[in-house]
Amino acid sequence: MAVHVYSVTREPLVVGKKTLHEITHDVCHSIEGKPSMLWWLGFLTTGGIAAIGVITMFYQMYTGIGTWGLNKTVGWGFDITNFVFWIGIGHAGTLISAVLFLFRQKWRTSINRSAEAMTLFAVLCALIYPTIHMGRPWIGPLWIAPYPNLRGPLWVNFRSPLLWDVFAISTYFTISACFWYIGLVPDLATVRDRAKHWLRKIFYGTLSLGWNGSVRNWNHYETAYMIFAGLSTPLVFSVHTIVSFDFATSVIPGWHTTIFPPYFVAGAIFSGFAMVLTLLLIARKTMRLEAYINDVTLDNMAKIVLLTGSLVGLAYGTEFFIAWYSGSLYEGFAFINRATGPFAWSYWIMVSCNVISPQILWFKKLRRNPWVLFVMSIFVNIGMWFERFVIIVTSLHRDYLPSSWAYYKLTWVEYTELIGTFGIFFFMFFVFIRFLPGIAFGEVKGVNKFARHDDHAHAEVKHA
Repeated sequence: MAVHVYSVTREPLVVGKKTLHEITHDVCHSIEGKPSMLWWLGFLTTGGIAAIGVITMFYQMYTGIGTWGLNKTVGWGFDITNFVFWIGIGHAGTLISAVLFLFRQKWRTSINRSAEAMTLFAVLCALIYPTIHMGRPWIGPLWIAPYPNLRGPLWVNFRSPLLWDVFAISTYFTISACFWYIGLVPDLATVRDRAKHWLRKIFYGTLSLGWNGSVRNWNHYETAYMIFAGLSTPLVFSVHTIVSFDFATSVIPGWHTTIFPPYFVAGAIFSGFAMVLTLLLIARKTMRLEAYINDVTLDNMAKIVLLTGSLVGLAYGTEFFIAWYSGSLYEGFAFINRATGPFAWSYWIMVSCNVISPQILWFKKLRRNPWVLFVMSIFVNIGMWFERFVIIVTSLHRDYLPSSWAYYKLTWVEYTELIGTFGIFFFMFFVFIRFLPGIAFGEVKGVNKFARHDDHAHAEVKHA
């Protein structure tokens, strides 16, 4: 009987054979040390853009939604487009944290913290648009909150998908915030113990909730983390499904389709992972984290982008097929109008960015090239924004009656608010990576020695 021993090597998840102390030092250095010039440049630039956006929003609320390009036919435009876009961006964070955790994917440990924070920031940006679309947001709670009142039969419409959004997104934000904070606690305790200034000790000591690293603490932490992962997983699929019901439950051609729930979920993960790539490639450079956000991590994320992008492309083709197969003149016209009508330019931008640009990810060298991934992620972000624009505007501007057809012309207020929310989003992210650990180094330490080049796994194969 012959015994053959094969040596199996894998690429390390942490490059450079880091010690546990070095991992802590590298991640905490961005909090304890002076920020780099690149960080200051990003912080000040995004802060200025965010300020301009906020001023424009106050101007719009003071003047009224007549500052937008909406008309009697196109009652939804940039506002709901941006709302759906930002909700989609927030999906990757919970997917990386919860779903990949349950599947025991070790490569997620270097990106899950930033992705979770991105989820919270994206949801906050999303909530801006339905709020200011109310016209009078200061009385918004009276319209959306189901609470006991003395107004008799006046009550929120529980059969409206728009109200379902309120419950779904508020639940999603609450669970995601708790999940993110629970994961932060052990790392905050480490930052507390390393702090030298009394004010920093009080700040991080309060946030760490008295964590002392005991076995009891870790048991409770792992139990809570698993529970939140289990609660968050169905939310990944349910939230954007409910957002798709805003459209699918209507009778508008181009909206009334059963493909929207899975289509929206795949698109949300697609756009979310693209935004995670954008943010982490920036953080990788500005905070000098190449050892942790390395080629293996980038390669795995690029594969998910390629998969979900292919699903989105399949959905585009399926929509056209069903429009033809249904035999409905109105449905068929809606899709022909998308590809050849006045807004055809937006449709082909969407197809080019979402279907064509991810095809470069079939090549391993390109999947591991940070510059290529950064440019590709920007294209995907642009394409996914245009996807929401195409779904909403091209389905509304030409409906059943040609006499009510209209063109949707954007105004400077809409452009400025869109750019402003990007400024708010990136500004919050720059603040986050400056004052809180951008990488879950407590989890990274657990995979530090996993699949190192100098650690050989041996498999015995016996032959009779």
